Amino acid sequence: MSNKQKKKLTPVQQQYHSFAKEREPRRPVLANCLRAFLVGGLICILGQGIFDFFRYVLDFSEKAAINPMVVTLIFLAIILTVYGVYDKMAQWAGAGTAVPITGFANAMAAAAIEHRTEGFVLGVGGKMFKLAGAVIVFGVFSAFIVALLKTTLAMLGVI
Repeated sequence: MSNKQKKKLTPVQQQYHSFAKEREPRRPVLANCLRAFLVGGLICILGQGIFDFFRYVLDFSEKAAINPMVVTLIFLAIILTVYGVYDKMAQWAGAGTAVPITGFANAMAAAAIEHRTEGFVLGVGGKMFKLAGAVIVFGVFSAFIVALLKTTLAMLGVI
């Protein structure tokens, strides 16, 4: 709380704020970071293993192995979401499960599952993009800005 906001509080409110702050549990930031790194890394290792399977066992080209690897990771994340496993992993690992594409798949599947009683169109179809819609909009907008900057810099001869 800033000093300006603190000055607006009564002395009793300031005393309570200090009391509450002293008793607030400390967050295990280092442990949370390590768990996120571990689980996010394991998801990436799984993705690399799936990629290598398509690349070397099924003899896909490097470029052709990427799409089925991504689809397989998304499928596995949805299956784990349906059975509640992904949510338990996410509670333990935090951001480690949210960052890879599996986190995006989990967010969409969880929203669809939550609203399935409202029907396929208004429930599943409409609500599954609750979080994904924002991600898609800002992703497309960011890509547009980056492309605009790159084109401008290329026209100026900088890159």
